[in-house]
Amino acid sequence: MSLMSSVIVCLGVFGAVRLLCLPWLCSLLAGLGLCFFWRGSWKSVHVALCTIKRDLMCLVVILRVRFSMYCNLRNRRTIPALFVQIATKHPNKPALIYEATGEVWSFMELQERCHAVAHWALAQGWAEGDVVALYMESKPLVVALWLGLAMIGVEAALINNNLRQKSLLHCVSVSGARAMVFGTEMREAVSEVSGSLQSDMVLFSSGEQDGEEKLCGLHVHSLDTLLDHSPKHPPHYTPRKEFNDKLFYIYTSGTTGMPKAAVVVHSRYYRIASFGFHSFGLHHDDIFYNCLPLYHSAGTIMGVGQCLLFGLTVVVRRKFSASCFWDDCVKHNCTVFLYIGEICRYLLAQPVCSSEAHHQVRIAIGNGLRPSVWEEFVRRFRIHRVGEFYGATECNCSLINIDGKVGACGFNSRILPSFYPIRLVRVQEETGELLRDSQGLCIPCLPGEPGMLVGRINHTDPLRRFDGYVDRDATSKKIAHNVFKMGDSVYVSGDILVMDEYGYIYFRDRSGDTFRWRGENVSTTEVEGVLSSLLGHTDVAVYGVSLPGVEGKAGMAAVAHTGGQFDLTAFLNAVQKALPPYARPVFLRLMPSVDTTGTFKIQKTRLRRDGYKPQDSSEKIYFLNSRAGCYEAVTDELYNAIMEGRVCL
Repeated sequence: MSLMSSVIVCLGVFGAVRLLCLPWLCSLLAGLGLCFFWRGSWKSVHVALCTIKRDLMCLVVILRVRFSMYCNLRNRRTIPALFVQIATKHPNKPALIYEATGEVWSFMELQERCHAVAHWALAQGWAEGDVVALYMESKPLVVALWLGLAMIGVEAALINNNLRQKSLLHCVSVSGARAMVFGTEMREAVSEVSGSLQSDMVLFSSGEQDGEEKLCGLHVHSLDTLLDHSPKHPPHYTPRKEFNDKLFYIYTSGTTGMPKAAVVVHSRYYRIASFGFHSFGLHHDDIFYNCLPLYHSAGTIMGVGQCLLFGLTVVVRRKFSASCFWDDCVKHNCTVFLYIGEICRYLLAQPVCSSEAHHQVRIAIGNGLRPSVWEEFVRRFRIHRVGEFYGATECNCSLINIDGKVGACGFNSRILPSFYPIRLVRVQEETGELLRDSQGLCIPCLPGEPGMLVGRINHTDPLRRFDGYVDRDATSKKIAHNVFKMGDSVYVSGDILVMDEYGYIYFRDRSGDTFRWRGENVSTTEVEGVLSSLLGHTDVAVYGVSLPGVEGKAGMAAVAHTGGQFDLTAFLNAVQKALPPYARPVFLRLMPSVDTTGTFKIQKTRLRRDGYKPQDSSEKIYFLNSRAGCYEAVTDELYNAIMEGRVCL
């Protein structure tokens, strides 16, 4: 590019940024000036001065992302088109490394594999809008499949490889998939449902087989053979899809019912990945360790997205292993890793190893890092920066903790809170229903007051749109109206969060997890964090259980405990020091393991259903006898006494 061309481009970018930035800066300065008179409080001035740097940092990120999204929208770019630009720029750079085999795909090789997938899909007669279900463990081929399909407008449904039978059938069915690609490691699971699949469903297997075979009467084609004979040059096809059209489907975890297929459009994929890159100080030469499943948005968007859109090398691990984690990071010279849920706690629970002192990781990006383990994790593993964020696959109210505030999942500006249209609103504690004022609008929460996170919907703004689920009824249930003002619509997150006076926002609970006992609200997340720390970072699930004739719900903790004697007296002594009386578990359940999802979310549905009645010989249930000051085993006699109200609580 000539010097004159470069100057013209720079002036154009500067002008566009000025147009986007100037109104906000004027509002910001006006907001700062109003702080002197706002409620007549100098405290407001103090808050503004303490948070202006953070807010400006976020403003820069938002402007960068918004401007690039505007350009992509105007130029009708899609994720495959953006990837091609990166692959052309870095053809020989490693794109994906498969930790299980040591296999390395350069950007050129990944692009050629995507082309092979596109040619294969065209040969099947699939057209734009058709869906193909992908059901396999994490491996680079998963990326090549959904990206290659997207090159010709075909949409992938990324199926959780932990699902079986009814749940598996449900996910394949709701996607409307015409075909399913599965890894040979999933062969048994597919055979269990093959008789219930639609008769015109086409099956492809990737793995060790050659040619065709049958699976319970259904023909199974060898995908590897077909791709090996497929051309590797770009297909002669121009897709009609644009930046706001469908890319693929990702399913919710299904912790409270069957998984829902969330729609991911190209602009949403770009938004999530680019916010991660620009917010947390990533570099184009970083090596990204991704041990999260590729059927999940964190693994396939926040993780793999850094490779496809920004040219980072991504190490893909088939499955998370706490014992191999730091060895992998050292082996591949990783500088960034992705976490979710309880991964950081699992790493803390591991014995000290030499590799944890010799890694080059400086940034950890993810969500769900408990405040109770945050500082210990950073200190022990020498992590320079934690990039915590909040946001479900489908939500339009994502949050970022841009300055590393311990425990926070993000923030909202206190200087100009309306700039980013999210809000915490009051809800009815038992039902989670949004509470409204006399005018019919929702009631905003004050600092320190827990509330439901909602985000205003604007379908003309890629940052504010809500694309919902394949199921229209499920989509409508996540939308509320007349929240900020009459006639508006918002996405309802279903999560309870709390904001402090500086605007930092902290996760409190999933809606329905908080329970009330002895006139006090008990946060299951907070109690889980305390108990897990007391027990050496073991798995703990806390939930409320009903008692006959008693108001509220008593706390119950399920603890993963295998072998050895559990010291109930020492546990109770520690609990009494760490928790107020109303938050201490009334019931304790010791079990071999606590149920979790593939992304390490604790599942409580079965635990709530089973309650405190002794059923499984491998589990032990204890009741806190407040008069005797000790936990005692729940026998059939004690259970009956509790049910009949003959026991003092």
